[in-house]
Order: sequence, then C-alpha cells, then structure tokens
Amino acid sequence: MTLRRLVLTAFCALLLAVPAGAQDRVVNVFNWNDYIDPYMVQRFTRETGIRVRYDVFDSLETLEGRMSAGRTGYDIVVPTSEPTFSRLARAGAFRPPDRAAVPNLANLDPALMRQVESSDPGNRFGVPYLWGTIGLGLNAERIRAAAPDAPLDSLALLLDPNNARRIARCGIIMMDSATDVIPTVLRYLGKDPNSTSDVDLREVERVLMAVRPFIRNFSTGGAIEALATGQSCLAFGYSGDMIQAGLRAKEADRGVVVTYVAPKEGAQLWFDLMAIPADAPNPGNAEAFINFLLQPEVMAAITAHVRYPNGVPASRALVPAEVANDPAVFPTEAQRASFFTIGPVPQAAERARSRMWARFKAGR
Repeated sequence: MTLRRLVLTAFCALLLAVPAGAQDRVVNVFNWNDYIDPYMVQRFTRETGIRVRYDVFDSLETLEGRMSAGRTGYDIVVPTSEPTFSRLARAGAFRPPDRAAVPNLANLDPALMRQVESSDPGNRFGVPYLWGTIGLGLNAERIRAAAPDAPLDSLALLLDPNNARRIARCGIIMMDSATDVIPTVLRYLGKDPNSTSDVDLREVERVLMAVRPFIRNFSTGGAIEALATGQSCLAFGYSGDMIQAGLRAKEADRGVVVTYVAPKEGAQLWFDLMAIPADAPNPGNAEAFINFLLQPEVMAAITAHVRYPNGVPASRALVPAEVANDPAVFPTEAQRASFFTIGPVPQAAERARSRMWARFKAGR
C-alpha cells in the first residue's frame, strides 16, 4: 500500500471513529486534498460531538463547477481568494458567518485581512485558512543528470522547450489549472499576470504548446505521490504540496530527494479562505468548525502537518522550529518582494483562457 493510501486510510478511520451522539450532528466540508491535520478533525468531533463529512478537490475549476451547480450540501468550502472566491462572492454564493459565534476571528492577522479585503470587501464572507505560492517541485539529482546546465531556480526549467525536452524522460507534471498556470506564464514573459490581451494570450499558448510534448500528465494533488516515489522529477504546483512530496520521499527512505523552489521570476502568492455556502444545511456547525480551527494550537498543528503557513500569527511560536524557520514554508521578506497576486478577469477573457487551456491539454 502506498504512503498516500495509508494516510487516506488513516484519515477515513479517524472520521469514522466518532463518539456516541455525533451521528445526528454533522458539518460537511469541501476542502483541498492533503490540506488538514486529520487528528485535528478527530479532536473537533471529540470536543463538540459534531461529525465531519470531508470531501476533497484538487483544482479551483472543480470547486467552482460544483458551487455553480448549486445545492452542494456543503457547509464549508475553501476557495482561493482570486479569482474563485471573489467571483462566487459576487454571485451571492456565500452567507456571512455570525461573528458572535466565531470569536476566534480575533486571532487572525490584521495585515493578512487587509490583503484579502480586495477579494472580500469588509472581510464579510471569507475566513483566511492557509496561504502559499506556486512554483517548482524538483528532484535536482535526476534533473542534473538529464540537463546539467538547466536553471533550477527559474521557470525556464519547465517552460524552455530545450530544458523540458531533456527532462521529459524522468517525468514532468503540470498542474491542471488554467487559473494558476496562465498568470505564471504571463509573468515569465514579462507581462502583467492579469493581462486579458488576445495577443498576450496567444503568446502564452505559444510557450505552452512548445513544451506540451514533454509533459507526462496534468495533475495537482497527484503530483505529491509521483514526486515522492520518483515517478516524476519535475512538477509545477502548490508550495505545500511540493514540500509534502519531499517529506514523504524522506519518510520512504528510497534515495529520492524533492525540494520546492519559488522561481526567481516571481511566484504567484495565493490565499485560501473558508466560506459558508448560502444554502449550507448546517451553518451553525460550520461556524463551530471555523472557530475551532482558528485556535493557535490547532492552526500550528495544521501548518506542521501540511507545510503551509496560516493566518493566525500566534500559531507560529507553536510550530516546530524546523517548519517555522523553513523559508519554503514561511518565505522571507526578500522572497516575498518578488511574489505577485492575481485578480479577477472579465468573463469573455475567462472563456478565452479556458478554450486555450483545452487546446493546450489536447496538444492541438
């Protein structure tokens, strides 16, 4: 059994091991894969008697499609601030939490709250959960063997066809998300990541099509296991996922070493926000779960487990030193100077991006 399956099996066992009386109280959560400490979920049920039904997604497109269909049955969803959260908020998809029922909102970082306010005016609907960057997960030894002169700190490692062609034999994974990939390619080209220009989009397509023959598959969460087991040597994905791949590779002790690199051209910075759908069947239980998660010791445990920083400053002192001092998890101010964020794009531009992405994936 793979390590990933062992983790998932343990998670399911924890969710099933609920105390008596919890069967009639439930909170339905739709969150990113590999994005919580399962023991904190068990602790919540033990302390409150509320059972957690936990489903996962691995792309914003999946989440937004489910939300757009309506009547999801979820009490909490965790979209990224831009563009998904802001778009769903404008469409009336969320209800504001009762702040009196979530007193631990006071634990959130005021500076971070100001940052996400552009996506959630007045911080009305969203509660910051975790944040991170998008960059390169790599097995440097195997890449060096295939392409000794390839730059390990640059998006050119992936987007220059000369490099991608040589690395292809050891496996390249592209995250399956136009929302995340296109702004990064625009940044690589020296353009505005939020550009809606048809000319710029054609240039992005040219760059992506040039490396399309060398991409083994498209996956987001699946890149963790592929990197950890040595099935792939390069992936473009979320920072914490790439760091988790390195941890799993170390635990397996099979000689695979995976590291995460925020590219020198600049990494996309993102924030994931917990939100309560407008038609949530159990909003009170959702508020109880959110309030539980915002405790410093709980967020510290989650950050230690998934290797993503969180929005509760008091938690950092409780995070193990090797995590708190890891710049791949908590970027330095110098690193953050090159990071960028994205905003929403008009619907017509979004459709054009989706059509281009479909052509790219199909390779034609």
